[in-house]
Amino acid sequence: MPPPYPRRAQTPPQFTGPRYNEFIQSQKVRVIDENGENLGVMFTREAFEQAQEVGLDLVEISPNSDPPVAKFLDIGRFKYEAQKKANEQRKKQKTQEIKEIKMRPNIDDHDYDVKMRKVFEFLEEGDKVKVTMRFRGREMAHGELGMNVLRRVQEQTAEMAKVEAHPRMEGRQMLMVLAPK
Repeated sequence: MPPPYPRRAQTPPQFTGPRYNEFIQSQKVRVIDENGENLGVMFTREAFEQAQEVGLDLVEISPNSDPPVAKFLDIGRFKYEAQKKANEQRKKQKTQEIKEIKMRPNIDDHDYDVKMRKVFEFLEEGDKVKVTMRFRGREMAHGELGMNVLRRVQEQTAEMAKVEAHPRMEGRQMLMVLAPK
């Protein structure tokens, strides 16, 4: 008869949230009951038994204090509410995108105005704007034309944007980054 498969060593479950019940490692804890009243410092085992009598879990709320603070809570409900709160925070968070506007050094006035309208729109939404001046062929010899256009963009957006990256050449392109104030 072959020997049974060797068992894997039992490792404690990985905690993603607060420690609770028998997983609390400290000897003594400051206990707060389900009504929010402070019951004082007591042994963890004793506090755990009291929590079971009430039908709740002993949850470590503030593990870094001395002694740690534990509260009588329903651990499932506590984790659910914490997860909902985290999801709500994630929804409210505004990610700042970088929008790009491409121009040429010999851009006409109307085309320039259309591009500037988009720049203002992006800045009002709270996004950064990367203005790219693209040079082709002989335009490379006239970098000052592109610089003049970028300076004009900078002057027009001075009230609502600050220049995060001043105009600089990168190969055949001149780049400038604007961020909303």
